[in-house]
Amino acid sequence: MIPILAQFAIPNGAIFFSLALIFGLYMAWNIGANDVANAMGTSVGSGALTIKQAVMIAAVMELAGAVLVGMHVTDTVRKGIFDPSVFEPTQLVLGFLAALLAAAVWLQVATYFGWPVSTTHSIVGAVVGVGAVIGGMDVINWPKVFEIVMSWVTSPLCGGVVSFLVFRLIQKRIIDQKHPLRQAYKLTPYLVFYVGFVLSLVMVFKGLKNLKLHLDLPTAALVSFVVGALFFTVAVVWLKRLKKRNELERKERGIELTGEEDEGLPFQRKDSDAPELRPALVEGSEIPTKSWEHRRRFEFEKVEGIFGFLMILSACFLAFAHGANDVANAIGPVAAVVDIVRSGEIAARSQVPIWILLLGGIGIVVGLATWGYKVIETIGKKITELTPSRGFAANIGAATTIVLASRMGFPISTTHTLIGAVLGIGFARGIGSLNLRVIRDIIASWLITIPAGAGLAIVFYHFLNMVF
Repeated sequence: MIPILAQFAIPNGAIFFSLALIFGLYMAWNIGANDVANAMGTSVGSGALTIKQAVMIAAVMELAGAVLVGMHVTDTVRKGIFDPSVFEPTQLVLGFLAALLAAAVWLQVATYFGWPVSTTHSIVGAVVGVGAVIGGMDVINWPKVFEIVMSWVTSPLCGGVVSFLVFRLIQKRIIDQKHPLRQAYKLTPYLVFYVGFVLSLVMVFKGLKNLKLHLDLPTAALVSFVVGALFFTVAVVWLKRLKKRNELERKERGIELTGEEDEGLPFQRKDSDAPELRPALVEGSEIPTKSWEHRRRFEFEKVEGIFGFLMILSACFLAFAHGANDVANAIGPVAAVVDIVRSGEIAARSQVPIWILLLGGIGIVVGLATWGYKVIETIGKKITELTPSRGFAANIGAATTIVLASRMGFPISTTHTLIGAVLGIGFARGIGSLNLRVIRDIIASWLITIPAGAGLAIVFYHFLNMVF
């Protein structure tokens, strides 16, 4: 039950409580508009999902992740930026309100320009500003801040390298083959196994960490292996049915997938970056036969359809993990403020009631539905041209990086990792396929996120302190 009529232990407690709810909902709305678009951007940009479908899927998965397994206990200060015990309760309440508002305003500015920035870095920058203005520079845990800043480099670099390798593998083993559709039928169950395995690890290490499962690596790997095996089995059954449907369509369209064309030579079409097979030319002819053109078009169409399904699957997992993990960026300070105004004391950790989790989850969903399209356009269309196979490589590369970084203790940003993954796909296709102007703007927005959050928080703190 929302404690609207509860007694408050500090002056202006009811006002602070109301402002915390308003600012928290505003922050969650901006998280939805900016951060959730990361998981869905590749799916929309590649054409696997429409904006409407992406919003509906993300709404269900984000809300489920936030409410079912979101943080029920959160640190009073995100990421241990400073020791809260050195402050007065009212000071800290004003500081958290200023931090929430500052982070939300910066996210709204970034979303307006279509910049995908880290919500964690936004709230961390705001908390740094608040801590510095209240207690001075000495109270800030600068080594921790530096560790977070390092994720600007580690996250996109790792995500880019892994996605580059995944896409190169898909190119070599499927796209560049003489019979890409036949190869896709053969290898997809193993790709689906990997999807189930890696994304289950993402859930255990990142999305479900709030359940306090405390699974060691061998146990988590075993659970994920079982999930991957189930995925493999389902994929085999699904592909048998898909193959029958594709065969019927092929016959109806009069397309022949076999024949002497197999002995031709690879060549590069001007409108595609995928090598295709030119059949041996009939004497006196300078162009491939029409039947061969139809065959190649049909095969790539069906191959991309398979990868479209895999990408949607991976996007659902990432959205669930995001809702479970990053809702804390919005509701962590809210829970701290509610705890302080009711008890009058500063605790190291705060209980998060279910209604606050629900508030954060709803705010995230509304933000994606109303304004998420701007960042989705940047990730899905403006950095590099995406197809389902490229988007799948980006998603699974980002998920793999998150798992490895989480287990090895490296600082990681989900947003930066996914952007790096998309960049890796662009590099795999050649640097000419990247929009360098957009990339420059994104990197600039990353560099100023923490300073912007800190500066805005200082301004808002002085304003709130003057008012109260």
